[in-house]
Amino acid sequence: MTNPFFEASTLPYQLPPFDQIRDEHFAPAFDAGFKQHLSEIDEIVAQTDEPTFDNTMVPLESSGAILERVAHVFFSMTSTDSSPALEELDEQYAPKLAAHSDAISLNPALYARIKTLHDSPDAAWTDEQRYLVERRYQEMTLGGAGLDDTKTDRLKQINQRLASLTTLFEKNLQAETNDLAVVIDDVAELDGLAEGEIASAAAAAADRGLEGKWLITLPLFSGHPLLASLTNRDVRERVMRASLSRASRGNEHDNSGVVLEITRLRAERAGLLGFSSHAEYITADETAKSPENVAAMLDKLAPAARRNADAEADALRTEIEAAGGSHELASWDWAFYTERVRAKKYDVDTAALRPYFEADRVLHDGVFFAANLVYGLTFTERTDLVGYHPDNRIFEVFNQDGSALGLFLLDLYTRDSKRGGAWMNPLISQNTLLDQPTVVMNNLNVPKPPQGKPTLLTFDETSTLFHEFGHALHGLLAKVTYPSFSGTNVFRDFVEFPSQVNELWMLWPEVVENYAKHFETGEQLPREIIERIEATGSFDQGKGTSEYLAAALLDQAWHRITADDEITDVAEFERQALEAAGLLNPVVPTRYSTTYFQHVFAGGYSAGYYSYIWSEVMDADTVEYFKSSGDVRAIGEAFRQKVLGVGGSKDPIKAFEEFRGRPADIAPLLERRGLAG
Repeated sequence: MTNPFFEASTLPYQLPPFDQIRDEHFAPAFDAGFKQHLSEIDEIVAQTDEPTFDNTMVPLESSGAILERVAHVFFSMTSTDSSPALEELDEQYAPKLAAHSDAISLNPALYARIKTLHDSPDAAWTDEQRYLVERRYQEMTLGGAGLDDTKTDRLKQINQRLASLTTLFEKNLQAETNDLAVVIDDVAELDGLAEGEIASAAAAAADRGLEGKWLITLPLFSGHPLLASLTNRDVRERVMRASLSRASRGNEHDNSGVVLEITRLRAERAGLLGFSSHAEYITADETAKSPENVAAMLDKLAPAARRNADAEADALRTEIEAAGGSHELASWDWAFYTERVRAKKYDVDTAALRPYFEADRVLHDGVFFAANLVYGLTFTERTDLVGYHPDNRIFEVFNQDGSALGLFLLDLYTRDSKRGGAWMNPLISQNTLLDQPTVVMNNLNVPKPPQGKPTLLTFDETSTLFHEFGHALHGLLAKVTYPSFSGTNVFRDFVEFPSQVNELWMLWPEVVENYAKHFETGEQLPREIIERIEATGSFDQGKGTSEYLAAALLDQAWHRITADDEITDVAEFERQALEAAGLLNPVVPTRYSTTYFQHVFAGGYSAGYYSYIWSEVMDADTVEYFKSSGDVRAIGEAFRQKVLGVGGSKDPIKAFEEFRGRPADIAPLLERRGLAG
């Protein structure tokens, strides 16, 4: 069988040949990749010469080509366009991949060679070479490379079981999210929604064979964007309750038991590795350095956030009374009445903005335009190249001087075969060692309109598109020598920083005036409305900050347990953790409840969900820097060269300080979130 993963793609930028890839190619490619990779590692450790950078680090960085090609595509497919066959392969290969990773990261002979290099660095090494040795040594040490045989064997068992459990968590969540989508029988129940939103709900129902009905599919977070517009309170309640109940209903897709086993095994693994908890283990290799440092920040912010949320709740109760309502404020009321208060206080109706946020115009005249303004980039759609799904669009990216930079793939729409949320991932990771170019992709979950109808984004979806493209820029603009440092391969609590900064351009005058135009009339979004939107910057931030901090502190609580702690009730543990943080608030649920907290139980954010606000300190500081400057292009070039361009090849805090000329200041963050004073 000719397997497209066995050789590098001959397509532009080594884009995977999606039109040739079949499900039956994955297993043989994984097996061949394992074999090739281990053989290459054996060659490294079989050498009798003393370790040098060239005979150890270079072949190590060059190894595993087949495995990298197949893994990038496979995990892109399982998250964006999965199928029963891919799910079965995922379950089958998750523990195999964990075992393969351990076979390398726990290899004592390889560790010994890297330790020799680490302990006796060569003065002739470049800064990037020195940092690569430091990182590899640190990662292997923290990962258990120095353990005795008994502990190593147990560590391998744990890692393989965790790989299976996290795969199961994600599978359960996707099944539950699809199953709990809210079916509407009468269009009158959708009162308050725009024509396009209703049409999208009808199209989603039709895709499931529910002709004549409407379907509200669920996003990853607690709640739903449509709660801000739906006038029918019963429907709002149905949507919110469906969202909050995912994977906790006691059925075959309940994630409670999965979470208990994941957290217990993570705690046991931390103990094996010499740490008191998984949180201590994770933060030891992040910029935060310890869970105590994380707690110091989160605990400082939580009381003020709760006070602000309580004040916002009082204003909403007043609005309910003013509207003639007699019901108590509930979580499914928050967004709806918040929009009424916003409209009265600032004369802004965010739902009414959708006609100004037509997706293609936002992309070309907003996201791409901003990238040109700040970094000099240009984009050309490549309709001659084939993606993995008909909705997948491919763009070639060029530098200001016309030189080629890479490919950007966009997959905008939601579907049952796609996991929730929004994300960026690489398909080809840039590095000069192997002469690899850059191919990155963004995924969102925007409801798809009927054929021929425009895609009108919400305010939040527009912000998300700018955010995720910030990750894509990090992948596109990093220029490194070694694969380990490519793109977004940085500390978890730094990776959100560049993407958060990119949100700035959404309402930047020159940018928003270029893209925010009514899809029918071409009328520009009035400047006074933009100014009113900007004036709402800290509006509803008590709720926004509270729900985020609740999730971050819940993540920390689950991952600060020890192997001796016995927890049997997931819901009660969550309740106690939120109560202890002062954030147990029924009208402001945590952004992610335990059983659907994909970031930490199936993604890469375990004990690291704090990263968003940790990075936001640098983000808010950087935004103020851009705003105070008269030369966006000059600062953009400095940001590209000193932050984005270095990828993971430099300590990120040093990279930021070189860019900013000093450490980050927390004051702009406190001001932004209404927590100052």
